[in-house]
Amino acid sequence: MRIILQRVTHATVTVAGNVAGRIDHGAVLLAGVTHTDTQEQAEWLARKIASLRIFRSLDGPSHFDRSLLDIGGAVLVVSQFTLYGDARKGRRPDFTQAAKPDVAAPLIDYFCAQLRQQGLHVETGVFGADMLVALANDGPVTLVLEA
Repeated sequence: MRIILQRVTHATVTVAGNVAGRIDHGAVLLAGVTHTDTQEQAEWLARKIASLRIFRSLDGPSHFDRSLLDIGGAVLVVSQFTLYGDARKGRRPDFTQAAKPDVAAPLIDYFCAQLRQQGLHVETGVFGADMLVALANDGPVTLVLEA
């Protein structure tokens, strides 16, 4: 699995003019699945993301002292097969490394369940839909996580 994590002050995902998910302070997780990804990887990523210290301390000089759990932050998970696009050759990306929907959708759902099990509030987009994601990247802080 490949995750692009962006620390945000707020974010929404809209599908066909309707808000599908909305969070305030927390993180947007763009999530891609490839053919060999497993539930164990989703579990590891959920634990990692919940405890990853990417938020400012209230009383210290460091900008990375608190986690999503520490601040009561939420996550907005948006499935994104294009994270496995390969644009090294030609002018059109090749998406053969992205898992098919019948494999990817259940693993994204499992990943979201694992985030909830960690104690996080989780909002989502709609798998396979054309989505409009709006966010305010705080910092900016953007990380790439892979398992």
